[in-house]
Amino acid sequence: MYRIGDDKIAKQNYSVARVVTHNREDIGKFERHIERKNDTYANMNVDLSQSHRNIQFKKCDCTYNDKLNEMVESKQVSLRGLKADAKVYDEMIFDVNTDYFESHGGYDFAKKFYEQAFHFAEKEMGSEYILSAVMHADEINLAASDKYGYPVYHYHLHIVALPVVQKEIKWSKHCKDKALVGTVKEIVNQVSHSKKWKSEQIVDEGGNKMLVPSYSLLQDKFFEYMQNAGFDDFVRGEKGSTRENLSVLQYQISKDEERLKDIQKKIEIIEPAQIEYKKIDEIGKRTFTGKVQMSSDDYDKLTNLAKEAISSRADIQYYKTLMYGMQRQIDDLQYKFDKLRKICRPYVEAIRIAPEKVKKFIDDILVKAREKAKAEKVKEEIPYPPIRRKPKYKSKEDFER
Repeated sequence: MYRIGDDKIAKQNYSVARVVTHNREDIGKFERHIERKNDTYANMNVDLSQSHRNIQFKKCDCTYNDKLNEMVESKQVSLRGLKADAKVYDEMIFDVNTDYFESHGGYDFAKKFYEQAFHFAEKEMGSEYILSAVMHADEINLAASDKYGYPVYHYHLHIVALPVVQKEIKWSKHCKDKALVGTVKEIVNQVSHSKKWKSEQIVDEGGNKMLVPSYSLLQDKFFEYMQNAGFDDFVRGEKGSTRENLSVLQYQISKDEERLKDIQKKIEIIEPAQIEYKKIDEIGKRTFTGKVQMSSDDYDKLTNLAKEAISSRADIQYYKTLMYGMQRQIDDLQYKFDKLRKICRPYVEAIRIAPEKVKKFIDDILVKAREKAKAEKVKEEIPYPPIRRKPKYKSKEDFER
């Protein structure tokens, strides 16, 4: 919960889903990083003493290249037509900023979150084509550790998979049976990154055709899948954000630079106070009798500081009381906001998917409601007809009088 003056407040939480491609030659060094086969790492934040906490949702019992060779030999996949340096491995990286996990339960929450993310990857890539899935829980986040006051680790998921699509192999014109030419000879599971991640054409609400990059669609799908699975309190990663393409080392460098700036700001605030403390310590000289001698200027300075400190106590107590009262109001508003957000989530999602349809639906409801209210108002304004009393008929005796 939010606390005034608390520097542990997280910024907006963003989800990131990105894909890095590898060929058979360079996959080895990335495999050693993902599977933690090295003794040292370029990323200095890797804490090997915590590597036992990494979670293997799917483990590759041999090297990635050996596994690929096995799958090719068993005709589970095909590399037909690919060059030797073709990108045959897709490394999917799923991530949300550290504060999101730390504020929701830390390590245990991250395990549940990334287990669900692994199931998303199975759905997108095919479980049989995923070679490895590892949640890293051994990379310390120095900035977060400083804020929280204890070691905080950055949780993220690495998935190595083969980009496989079904490809139809047709009979060529050289076939002896001319009736078979152009017909499907066989269907193979072809490894092809370009076909797996082909951009899709969609039609927006206005009927306009749009070409959406495949990685952008992956971000959308991942966000929607996790939201539907019950994981909320984060938003989709920014479209076109360059931070999605930073390597782990670059990301850590950028975070360390931010951390350094924060430290420098704190030094600028603390340094003048330290100078004043030193001047106060140097005031006066102690005599052999134990008494302290000082100039009249130093004496005046000390007495003024003491008076300021005493008068400040009342101000501090006032602001503390004010802060606690505001905190209670904030907690109450936060509770109401969370409750309202859960109620409105289906409507917000519907507006995002089909804004025109939702607008029309709501407008129709409002029109009917206004018409009903107007009819009721008119009904209230119509005066009731006057009460007519039954005429009193005179008797025969009355006429005779």
